[in-house]
Amino acid sequence: MLRRIEQFLLDLAVVAVIGLGVLITTTVLLRVFLNSGVPDAIVMVRELMVAAIVLPLAVTTAQRSHIAVEFISNRLSEGGQKTLVVLGSVFGLLALAPLIYAGWREAAHAMSSGSFFFGELMLPKWPGRVIFLIGMSFCWLRLLLMVVGDVQAMRRGAPLAETAYGKEG
Repeated sequence: MLRRIEQFLLDLAVVAVIGLGVLITTTVLLRVFLNSGVPDAIVMVRELMVAAIVLPLAVTTAQRSHIAVEFISNRLSEGGQKTLVVLGSVFGLLALAPLIYAGWREAAHAMSSGSFFFGELMLPKWPGRVIFLIGMSFCWLRLLLMVVGDVQAMRRGAPLAETAYGKEG
């Protein structure tokens, strides 16, 4: 079930990137040919960027596709490497927790107050805040499941999965 949700979030991020391309292209063409533009385009681009960046984090985490510096860790024993992977994941859990808390507070405030961006369209703030919260929360959940699975694998003496989806990715 989590994989389906992660895939859905990834698909939404793809739609956001396509939307960004269409919005920016439209804005540029309107400025060049009609000396006009899309109202509140900057706000929409900013909010779509949040979706494009945050929503695929859970899939990126599951595939262990984050940037890694391995020139030191590759010199450690297999057990040392596994320990570093788990410690990195635990650190990620701790680092994401305050972001999720802040995201929750922001989303709740934006929804309860009905706040909006000042501009021609007066777009509400809550969708971007909720998208941020959802993306971070699913990334945290995936990271937690990976920590549990990695610790269990270490206790059994088994290799860590290359990805949370198994070796096939």
